[in-house]
Amino acid sequence: MEDVAREAGVSGQTVSRVVNARGYVGAATRKRVEEAMQSLGYRPNSAARALRSGRFRTLGVVMFSFSSYGNQRTLDAIAVRAAQLGYALTLIPVASSAKETVAGAFRRLEEHAVDGIIIVIEAHQLDEADVEIPAGIPVVFVDSNRGEEHPFVDTDQAQGARLATEHLLGLGHRTVWHVTGPARSYSAERRRDAWRETLESRGLDVPEPLEGDWTAESGYRAGVRLRETEGVTAVFAANDQMAIGVLRAFREAGREVPGDVSIVGFDGLPDAAQLWPPLTTVQQHPERVGALAVDALLAELDDGERRRTPLVGTELIVRASTAAPRDEEPAR
Repeated sequence: MEDVAREAGVSGQTVSRVVNARGYVGAATRKRVEEAMQSLGYRPNSAARALRSGRFRTLGVVMFSFSSYGNQRTLDAIAVRAAQLGYALTLIPVASSAKETVAGAFRRLEEHAVDGIIIVIEAHQLDEADVEIPAGIPVVFVDSNRGEEHPFVDTDQAQGARLATEHLLGLGHRTVWHVTGPARSYSAERRRDAWRETLESRGLDVPEPLEGDWTAESGYRAGVRLRETEGVTAVFAANDQMAIGVLRAFREAGREVPGDVSIVGFDGLPDAAQLWPPLTTVQQHPERVGALAVDALLAELDDGERRRTPLVGTELIVRASTAAPRDEEPAR
């Protein structure tokens, strides 16, 4: 580091700030230091830095599934925010919530010497598996709720479901059918409960929800059942993939969307705008969730603060898949 400082014409402290990504260093100065490091072939000794600082500058992520759009975007945001703050990631994907599988993931992270762990697994799956969270290491949960035990970051699932349901009722539909996500999913549960409560608060009939598994195929199967059910004019699907399946089922049967039935999804898939008709959806913001999770974890690492983060809000994106039912005026 002394050689780098001499080559760049700066102090050793400035080199340390660049190497450890701590403190402010001007862009021109940082560039000189980085060029000196490259010229001299200097590589920071991460093991030595960890011994000196007590930090490994690495965060662990345990994730149950990469198949959902939200999880993919959340992981991307975690990686970007961690890199901005000078941290690397060690990712351990788990194929199931079985006790031995999740416990094995925690053991591997402890072996990799991470400073903290972000867990993107439904919390009740961990509860059912009776898995012990590693002691003495900061943990943050994403899209689940462990009460006061650990910080958690979540999308406001209930708000999004209310926006979708109220939009359809505001168009004049007498009730709204729902294709829900898996019964074991907290996200699906929150969306389903908010849909039901919105209908009940208005004294409207609450149809029996149809359960899917987040895939377009399960949405299609639900759509086939719904198109054979009398009086269905509005459907709220708990994610865009299932909404795509519902849309196909109705269009396949010659039913017009939105003329005969209006459909709303949830997630805000970029391709939802390219469907025909373009899909009305609830836009969530997993990029904010991922960044907040990293910030909450580092707040606990830096000063022991268990940060309570607000729920991340959603937005309704209205497109051409929803309209007033035939021969009905929008509700006022």
